[in-house]
Amino acid sequence: MRNLALMVFLTTSVFHSALSAQTAPMVPAPATVLGFEPGQWHARHDQIEAYLRAVAAAAPERTQFEVIGRTHEQRPLLQLTLSSASNMQRLEQIREAHLAISRGEKQPDPSLPAIVWLGYSIHGNEASGANASMRVVHQLLTSDDPQVKALLDNSIILLQPSLNPDGNDRFATWVNMHQGTSPVADPQHREHVEPWPNGRPNHYWFDLNRDWLLLQHPESQARIKQFHRWRPQIVADFHEMGTNSTFFFQPGIPSRNSPFAPESTIKLTNQLAQFHAKALDEVNRLYFTEEAFDDFYVGKGSTYPDVHGSVGILFEQGSSRGHLQESLQSDLSFPFAIDNQYRTSFSTLTGAVAHKKDLQQAQYQFAQNSIEQARLDVVRGYLLHESADKSRLQALLTLLQQHQIKAYALTEDFQINGKSFAAGSSYFVPVEQNQYNLIKAAFNTDTNFRDNTFYDVSAWTLPYAYNIEFAASRKVPSALSDQAWTAPADKPVALQADAYAYALHWADQQAPVQTARLLQAGFQLRVAPKAFSALTATGPVEFAAGTVLLPAGLQQDGWQQKLVSLQQQHQLPLVALTSGLTPKGQDLGSNQVKPLKLPQVLLIAGPGMNSTEAGELWFATERLAGISPSMAEPARLKKLDLSRYTHLLMPDGNYSSWGEAEVAQLKTWLEQGGVLWAQKAAVSWLVEKNLLQAKVKKASELKALVTMDAPAYGDKEQLAGRQRIAGAIFQTELDLSHPLSFGIARQQLPVFKNDLLLLEPSAQPFVTVARYSDQAQLAGYADPALVKAFRNSATVLAQNVGDGRIVAMTDNPVFRGYFVGSGRLLVNSLYFGKLFDSGDDSGDGEE
Repeated sequence: MRNLALMVFLTTSVFHSALSAQTAPMVPAPATVLGFEPGQWHARHDQIEAYLRAVAAAAPERTQFEVIGRTHEQRPLLQLTLSSASNMQRLEQIREAHLAISRGEKQPDPSLPAIVWLGYSIHGNEASGANASMRVVHQLLTSDDPQVKALLDNSIILLQPSLNPDGNDRFATWVNMHQGTSPVADPQHREHVEPWPNGRPNHYWFDLNRDWLLLQHPESQARIKQFHRWRPQIVADFHEMGTNSTFFFQPGIPSRNSPFAPESTIKLTNQLAQFHAKALDEVNRLYFTEEAFDDFYVGKGSTYPDVHGSVGILFEQGSSRGHLQESLQSDLSFPFAIDNQYRTSFSTLTGAVAHKKDLQQAQYQFAQNSIEQARLDVVRGYLLHESADKSRLQALLTLLQQHQIKAYALTEDFQINGKSFAAGSSYFVPVEQNQYNLIKAAFNTDTNFRDNTFYDVSAWTLPYAYNIEFAASRKVPSALSDQAWTAPADKPVALQADAYAYALHWADQQAPVQTARLLQAGFQLRVAPKAFSALTATGPVEFAAGTVLLPAGLQQDGWQQKLVSLQQQHQLPLVALTSGLTPKGQDLGSNQVKPLKLPQVLLIAGPGMNSTEAGELWFATERLAGISPSMAEPARLKKLDLSRYTHLLMPDGNYSSWGEAEVAQLKTWLEQGGVLWAQKAAVSWLVEKNLLQAKVKKASELKALVTMDAPAYGDKEQLAGRQRIAGAIFQTELDLSHPLSFGIARQQLPVFKNDLLLLEPSAQPFVTVARYSDQAQLAGYADPALVKAFRNSATVLAQNVGDGRIVAMTDNPVFRGYFVGSGRLLVNSLYFGKLFDSGDDSGDGEE
């Protein structure tokens, strides 16, 4: 009752007295810096930055302004820390004391302030949060109300005004350029209909709110570094939703909370909800809770904190998607949306101060419970192994390290369940460490859950995404390194001079990128389609199929000096060969050894395409293949000269706008030697237009396999959840002899699936590159009837069309950027797309 009374007192004070309080002349109001009141226009990121810098300069004793990173487009990522002058003077002391408590190393200390994170607009076109942040800052620093002062006295506020500056500016530019003298509420007005890909995603069209666990982007990496630097007790995550909605704050649907989140988080979320309700009740604002959204996927902004003993709170404001728009309630204005975000920012701070002791105790107890859970867990840790691709293994270890998860190298071989984990290429991740809950989440392989209806994905197992062999172990290996893994320092590698040729092993994830650099620098390269051994200064060395060769006899004058320069810049892992006569396999001058050319790639990207998957293809082509693709909207295809491109990428999307002219254009390009990569809905379109000879199992057929006996109307959502794949991981079996599999060591390859597209294996030999395993389901939910249908269905087909090739995949090989294991299929289609000859057409397999 005491907390409830304090809640009412604080909330009433903040939302009646504080909102009308006088301002101190030193700290500027937003309008004096912006030139307009927040809500009259959409603030660009540089304007938000200018305001925060002005505030920090005016109130240095109560603020700390930081640039914590930069976006892909080089916009600064901002963080403003606010508190009382006395707290700011001992900020580092407070941080260290708080961290010790959050880790369970020190008993709770009620004298410490609450640590509250206010994060706004991770989706760039959900702009009310970013614009509200300036009002929040101004009120905190200028109000003379004692209760606002109490908020600063009793909390450290970490305010990140715009978590997606690139998306913010894309959206702000669009809506501002269409605002007239008076706002137009017509939902058909151009202002409210953003062009593809809209302002929601970042530069590469990724949803940054799905990247808290995956950390593929600089925005996320900077954010997570600050999260672990502070371990805030509350993370407030401010979003927008559809225009016809009102306002949502958590708790969400109770049955869809993460199993890795403690009960204390759920309890505190419900207690804090009273503050938000009170703040909105006082101004008669509509809102709802518990009937939407979930906290299951641990890679979202409101869930990642939960598995750290913090309280993540999702706020969703109905969006004006511009300055004013009609809605079911009334005309929804941008200032109104800003005001709700502003009010719930203060209700969050008020609740944090009122429950300061509870929040601190919950975080401390979470750490203590995690220690005990780890001690009692029959799984003592997870073994990781990858011998051929050091870069891919290092990428996973780096990701774990960014989450403060420790991994230790095996110093002796370790056997488990008939598998050998070799020293030198294997690591052990013990569960007995501070990040126990996140470790269990990151390595989770559950396939069934309390509620099988998901707002987001149901699986995200990190080793599967990186295609790293792993196993849960009930024993701690006796021979481990003393220190946890850290990224090794780059060691200069001397390039052996006067070689007959240089060889580049294709298995390493960096090999395609290094190959691109060599080709871009003008070197003549070859690729060996079969395994061979070659002579070096230290004896014969074995090379797998797909090895890239740089023969000295094919290079131009001055090539040695250029190669040495590249080596100094990029540390190319080249092996010097002393002879073209090989002890085993094809000689280096064999006609079987094919020229390798830099792919010229066109990505179909524009209206009608799945912008997320188009962005993932763009991102992967650059990061994994070293190639920046050309991009064109599907409507422009007829106007394009396709002869300048060797490869065309078709992401998931709607291709119904392409008619007979486009089909003929693609067919001609293919017959003349083009290589076409297609995934998901693009595959169905190719089959429909008889460009791909395959049989598709329709989604309607698969849904019909999932039934319920006498379903009631209330079972509708459950049935729909069973009839879809929200996002699960399945195992495929590869034909390792196929050129599209070059560099992949194991026949089993995990892939991510989030739709119902299936292909029947080809009746033609040599066309089916990969198919789902008999025991396909690795992690995440799928109805047993669907899993049964998946078995032995084709995942990847590759066939000739004249002198060209089509590579078709039912799934997205580079889902959310972190599925780099299956991403090798995409990369190989770029570099080796003409190495195979399926024999099902007139193509002769030559370049």
